[in-house]
Amino acid sequence: MTVNQFVKKLRRLHFENSFNPYSQRCDIYDYHNAPQKRRKLLKQVLDIASEQGVDSIWIGRDLGYRGGRRTGLPMTDDTHFKLNLNKWGVNAERTTKGKEISERTSTIIWDQLKKIDVPVFIWNVFPLHPHEPNQPLTNRAHNAKERDAGIEILNDLIKLLKPKRLIAIGNDAENALKKLETNVPVIKVRHPSYGGQNIFIEQVKELYLLQD
Repeated sequence: MTVNQFVKKLRRLHFENSFNPYSQRCDIYDYHNAPQKRRKLLKQVLDIASEQGVDSIWIGRDLGYRGGRRTGLPMTDDTHFKLNLNKWGVNAERTTKGKEISERTSTIIWDQLKKIDVPVFIWNVFPLHPHEPNQPLTNRAHNAKERDAGIEILNDLIKLLKPKRLIAIGNDAENALKKLETNVPVIKVRHPSYGGQNIFIEQVKELYLLQD
């Protein structure tokens, strides 16, 4: 599978009560061409990552309404949008209008990622934003059908990027990754929310030999 084929496959994903930022536009916050811009950005990052290779893929659960729903970049809110792109040498403007919105998990994730020198790609088990019925700006956990579709996409991503290891962020990610068709080692770290921030930071320090 090529990067173009991967992005096209992602664009075609559709589930009830889920928002696909690569094919759908938020009437409240998105510029008119936001889906096209998000697809282009993802393709640029994937082209670079697949060419240079990655040390690891960090895998969370779903896109959040304050983060990846807006940017199209998993675990990346408006505040850390440029930081993510700069890691890959890509320059672009936001796809959303109005003031920047921050997401707590994104902030904790990027406080660590900016200290890591090796290439790390970020993804989710379910690559779209699942929300409650008729409440697009909420978060919910993906269901089994959505998980299976996400695992298929993730298998494709692993073949594209050929990471040395997969970092499962939290129990939901670890459980889903057991269904992968890969021999790439999976390492679980604590999710930084719900009191897990300090444990997450210490585990990342150990994995990437970071200094205080």
